[in-house]
Amino acid sequence: QVQPVESGGGMVQAGDSLRLSCTASSPVFSNYAIGWFRQDQGKDREFVASISGTGVTQIFADAVKGRFTISRDRAKMTAYLQMDNLKTEDTAVYYCAAKYTLRAMKTPTTADEYDYWGQGTQVSVSS
Repeated sequence: QVQPVESGGGMVQAGDSLRLSCTASSPVFSNYAIGWFRQDQGKDREFVASISGTGVTQIFADAVKGRFTISRDRAKMTAYLQMDNLKTEDTAVYYCAAKYTLRAMKTPTTADEYDYWGQGTQVSVSS
């Protein structure tokens, strides 16, 4: 069992960058796929990106492809979401989620596949 903790949100201008961190302390961190989701006011929570336990498989939503990258550091038990060329439509609360799996390449993309969720971190992008 893990408790993901997000950090790194903030207020930026369009075109700027931010890096979100998700720490999920576990001796078996590599057995957790990590996903990032976001939810803006009045909208449904949407998938942003996910990375398999090994880090080999990564999936991105079309809205962020080419602008966001995802990575993970096993030693730090942390996953990262690097967000470049931010747009106003990226404004949302960003959530990190973890899914325990022994399938090394599994990379869930739907919220109901994840077992553990962080509290979220606000990202606000102004024009």
